[in-house]
Amino acid sequence: MKMPPPPVREHSIESLEPVLDRLEAQGRPFDADFIRSAFEFSAEMHGDQTRRSGEPYLTHPLNVAYILADLKFDQTCVVVGLLHDVLEDTLTSREVLEEKFGVDVAELVDGVTKIGRHAYVRRDQAQAETFRKMILASARDIRVIVVKLADRLHNMQTLEHMSPEARRRISRETLEIYAPIAHRLGMARVKGDLEDLGFYFLYPHQFRELHSKIGEKVKLGKAAAERLRLRFAESLESGGLEAEITFRVKRYYSIYTKLRRQGIDISQLYDYLAFRIITHTVTDTYAALGVVHQNWRPIPGRFKDYIAMPKPNLYQSLHTTVVGEQGQPFEVQIRTREMDLVAEEGIAAHWRYKEGKGSAPAGDLNILWLRQLLEWQQEIKDPRTFLTTLKIDLYPDEVYVFTPKGEVMCFPRGATPLDFAYRVHTDLGHHCSGARVNGKLVPMRTKLANGDMVEIQTNPNRTPSRDWLSFVATSRAKSKIRQWLNSVQKERAVEIGRPLLEKELRKYKVSPRKTFESPRVKAYLEQEGMSTVEDLFSRVGFGKLTARNVVARLLTEAQLASPASSPGPLRRAVSKILPFGAGPILVKGEGDLLAFLAKCCHPVPGEDIVGYVTRGRGVSVHSCECPNVKNLLYNQEREIEVQWARGDEGRYRVSLGIEASDEPGMLARLTEVIAKVDSNITQLEAGTRDPGLGLIDVEVQVKDRRHLEKILAGIRTIPGLIRVERRMGGSRLGGESQP
Repeated sequence: MKMPPPPVREHSIESLEPVLDRLEAQGRPFDADFIRSAFEFSAEMHGDQTRRSGEPYLTHPLNVAYILADLKFDQTCVVVGLLHDVLEDTLTSREVLEEKFGVDVAELVDGVTKIGRHAYVRRDQAQAETFRKMILASARDIRVIVVKLADRLHNMQTLEHMSPEARRRISRETLEIYAPIAHRLGMARVKGDLEDLGFYFLYPHQFRELHSKIGEKVKLGKAAAERLRLRFAESLESGGLEAEITFRVKRYYSIYTKLRRQGIDISQLYDYLAFRIITHTVTDTYAALGVVHQNWRPIPGRFKDYIAMPKPNLYQSLHTTVVGEQGQPFEVQIRTREMDLVAEEGIAAHWRYKEGKGSAPAGDLNILWLRQLLEWQQEIKDPRTFLTTLKIDLYPDEVYVFTPKGEVMCFPRGATPLDFAYRVHTDLGHHCSGARVNGKLVPMRTKLANGDMVEIQTNPNRTPSRDWLSFVATSRAKSKIRQWLNSVQKERAVEIGRPLLEKELRKYKVSPRKTFESPRVKAYLEQEGMSTVEDLFSRVGFGKLTARNVVARLLTEAQLASPASSPGPLRRAVSKILPFGAGPILVKGEGDLLAFLAKCCHPVPGEDIVGYVTRGRGVSVHSCECPNVKNLLYNQEREIEVQWARGDEGRYRVSLGIEASDEPGMLARLTEVIAKVDSNITQLEAGTRDPGLGLIDVEVQVKDRRHLEKILAGIRTIPGLIRVERRMGGSRLGGESQP
């Protein structure tokens, strides 16, 4: 089956005139000479640079500027769109931008500019710092995020020119971060475009199949949908209501997520069409709802009133699902013209900038959301934890619950009473012992539903448990629990580390107290990024540093020349059994710590890895993509840097989960492909979940990450394949796939 074209095509703007025409058509005031000067400066700075497609690089900022003009943003946004890459990709300085285009433009361009990866060890660190910087800049001027969304949208429209691995990485980032940001800003069109493009490049086989089947359904049902639209119009007219009625096919990614969430096949999907009724007044929207329910039977539990209770992104509408004459359900959305404008354009519709001023009103919900997000994230230093909690915070709020006083709170789907407690107050969460939901006692891990009334019970003797991290859904709750656990763990580590260091120092006949107060120790702490000697004790207590290596750094050569105790019989015995310092992993700065590959993710050479100091077993090495890392490293004191040893030519096990058509010869084709790329199957299980759908769990041997990519690329060419994913963290095929 031939791959359809991308669902959202680029505008292919090659000159400035379409941008100026679009600004004029949208009724935005602008200074054509000022915009033209920005265009000429961008053209001069980018010079002969080209994109992966071979086109002049200038086409990218031109298209970004056009998208911003089309979204009805102001002149400053358009100018920043033209200049957004000059700090990152040319020798231009911020001072030059300030001089030529003013402080506002320079600040916005700097806010959009990515952090260079060369300053960090891993990609996730650079990515985390880039997003942290963007959120900080956006809390001052939200146009930073707006320009970044336009930049990402055009990059997604031209993503086919990137390598397959880059396409998957960028698409996953788009679906996890950028599309949710657009949702939180109410920019439904941008969100939908980003999701469909991310879906197209991340899951091409699923997109192709869905595109084909939805196309068939639309072709067969278009006439029936038009008849239904006319019947809507007649019913509303007979009720004395004036309204505009339209219908559209739901977004591909929206349909795909619904199919996976409900575990159904495309043949079982009926409400792929959504009808929209646009009225003149709020009173008319409720009257129209009455007409719809009088003529079509509503499905219980599928009515939502977002007018009385707007979403956090200011979206307002009435949603109902009704059953048609043939028994097929379809969705109806009812709202006013103003609500429709806000629903489609979001921030562009409900917030108009005054020229030259990017500051928002004090109570603007978008700025309040960003500042709250910044407050929750500021204490999170670990890049993986930051990115994980950022994705949680960006997740669309879908659950509305009530406090005992009748106040409404919004939470992500899957939130629990413990999340509710931490949202109210940190101490309430720390001492939470139970909860009443709608007057009934429930476990703390109970998932909240829309309309629940929650009351928290406390016990002063109750304290957080690490198990809580496994079921809380909000980043605020996770952050507060981690902070408490970290403080307790650190106290215990200090109690363990201090005597270990003191014992090692006494071997060289020096006073521990005088040593810890010496200038040499202070210099060592500063060099290693520690603020107090307690930090040193905790690192030794966690096993992150060995007492012997620390003492070697703290004492002078003369002190070290003093005969120290020889290793005891236990140490000598262990040294014979355990290969300290050997193997494919090196622990940075430590020559005698045992490192082993974690079985949950089976990391392979070439991918980013992180070490986790275990109790008594050495350093557990995980892939940075492993889901378990997010829970293990709640205490950053237990993280340690590790790296792959050079020259290692071993074989490493990797688990793959495969969905494919249940047809003869599928396993034979799979084994043939794996054998052709010089790999070996160590374990294989196959079965079926639904009629026509085969599930295969296979464990293969790989040399490194590049070899793994080659295996995945080969498997993706197999006819009948639906999906192949690397399994990490114990995930099973058929559940949510891991990156």
